[in-house]
Amino acid sequence: MDGNGRWAAQRGWPRIKGHKAGVQAVHEILDAAADLGIQHLTLYAFSTENWKRPGLEVGMLMALLRMHLRMFLPKLRSRGIRFHHLGAVEGLPQGVYRDLLGLEEKTKDHKGMVFHLAVNYGSRLELAHAARRCVEDGLAPAQVDEAALAARLWTAGTPDVDLLIRTSGELRLSNFLLWQAAYAEFFITDCLWPDFRGPQLREAVEAFAQRERRFGGI
Repeated sequence: MDGNGRWAAQRGWPRIKGHKAGVQAVHEILDAAADLGIQHLTLYAFSTENWKRPGLEVGMLMALLRMHLRMFLPKLRSRGIRFHHLGAVEGLPQGVYRDLLGLEEKTKDHKGMVFHLAVNYGSRLELAHAARRCVEDGLAPAQVDEAALAARLWTAGTPDVDLLIRTSGELRLSNFLLWQAAYAEFFITDCLWPDFRGPQLREAVEAFAQRERRFGGI
């Protein structure tokens, strides 16, 4: 969800206003994705690298996250959306962890779209955790294959990424779902995240629907 800071800077506003506008976009995208019949929606909210940002900004982001996690619940209930935290537990403030876990618990029986929110997420860290779990589970070297690693990722049981959208014209993966996005289709847009709403999501999905996917074939 790139472009919050630039969106605010263009208006001469502090960065936190851009983050607040970005969260409002999340609310609309949840509705739009559910209407499009998307089964899994993953939003990259806070990476393991984002802890390096100024402490004041990180503190405001965590406070904003906690406030909106509570505000998400009525929408998730009305749309039957199940919530899933994607990321490391270690290093999260206790209050944030409790709120993420609480939202998972309150929506665990929902049968609609699954909303994965990546908070304190880094794909390299996820892969390292999966490898460590293989060791802890006593697997012999010959048993450590793709299936063994996939079963120990934080996304275990979730389909691989079909469509990966980068807002604000970014062209890099940014340590996001490196394993799961091996055959993802990319959609790059110059639209800044706070302006990315239902019509923009539909445009991305329609473009994806026109592509011929080869999965490594000729």
